[in-house]
Amino acid sequence: MTAKQYSNLELSRFRDVQALAYRCAVEVADGLQPGVSEREAARRLGARLRGEGVEGFFHQPFAWFGDRTCFKGFRTPFDFFPTDRKLEQGMAAILDVAPVRDGYGADIGYSFSCGPNEDLDRLHQELRGFRELIVDMVGRGETLAEIYRAVEDMLADLGLRNCHRHYPFGVLAHRIFAVPNVGVLTTPLAGFGLAAGASLLAQAVVSRLPHKLAKRLPKVLRQGTPFCNTGPGSDEPPEPGLWAFEPHIARADIGAKWEEILVVEERRAYWLDDDLPHVHRWQRTSEPPRAAGAGR
Repeated sequence: MTAKQYSNLELSRFRDVQALAYRCAVEVADGLQPGVSEREAARRLGARLRGEGVEGFFHQPFAWFGDRTCFKGFRTPFDFFPTDRKLEQGMAAILDVAPVRDGYGADIGYSFSCGPNEDLDRLHQELRGFRELIVDMVGRGETLAEIYRAVEDMLADLGLRNCHRHYPFGVLAHRIFAVPNVGVLTTPLAGFGLAAGASLLAQAVVSRLPHKLAKRLPKVLRQGTPFCNTGPGSDEPPEPGLWAFEPHIARADIGAKWEEILVVEERRAYWLDDDLPHVHRWQRTSEPPRAAGAGR
């Protein structure tokens, strides 16, 4: 595989793009009203990001409303693309996008609802434990497959379904890289940039090979692999570099997720940023109640 160490300056560039992606997703979500379609929501998110200097995308903006947040009825990769499904009051929704600016990328997922939704609020709280579990296991040097299985065990204990198993190659996490010559490599092709498409193809090949055989492949074919799933390419710890983890959980007809960058180094792992919407949500709900008459 191809390990990568980033400087503090490079990490700050990735952090800025991730923060921008989340900020734009929150702003777009806050402006959505009942009756807007997934296609329109995704279009608004793409336009908002391009207005902030984003040159291209590893993958185009996705929007999922209602039971599509848990991929109900999804059969082919084309089912992931935005549809004419309309947003309704109280409906759960997800915006997912992977922008690239100045050669630095991120991949985020923002889960929200159009008005109050107590079932989604409960899912949001249950997502918290996965963030703690993942960084702890990566820091201990557990393999990608072991991390995946531990996440599935936690899902089973909570009575939740695994939605990330439905993603291409069933990934829980994938690599994030800087992208040179962004204008060419983020040229859209079937919803993905050329760089992302090439990486997906390479990862699809390597993830299906035994580890010893995968190690013999040319370096260019090994870059960006493996995925975090239970395939034979995931039988060792995540290599140093940046990984986008995206636990996606569901109960009944509602799904929720978060997605953010984990920094993996030789002897430690840490989340690139804690100033993110889902982290703030957990902090707000864990704060003790204010005393009567206390100021805001």
